[in-house]
Amino acid sequence: MILPFYDVAAVELHLTGIFQTAAPGAHAVPAVDQADSHTVPANIALLPLPPCSPAPDPVENVWQLMRDSWPANQVFKSGANIVDDGGFA
Repeated sequence: MILPFYDVAAVELHLTGIFQTAAPGAHAVPAVDQADSHTVPANIALLPLPPCSPAPDPVENVWQLMRDSWPANQVFKSGANIVDDGGFA
C-alpha cells in the first residue's frame, strides 16, 4: 500500500486492509508501537509493544530492506515516479 501521507486515517486504512486479506476464519493481530496514530475501530485488535521493548521494532527491518534494495539513494522526477517505482520495492 502506497499512500501520499501518514496519519490516523492512513493507519486505519492499512490495518483494515490487513484484516480484509486475512484467510476466512483467521485472526490477524498486528504488533504496533504505541503511537497515537494507531487508533482503530473496536472490531480490530492490536498487540501494542511495551514502551521499552528489548527487541527492535519490526518496522526497523523495513528500513534496512529499503537501504539494501534498488530504490535506495534514487532521485525521482515526480511524486508519480515514487508511487510507480515504489510498487516494485
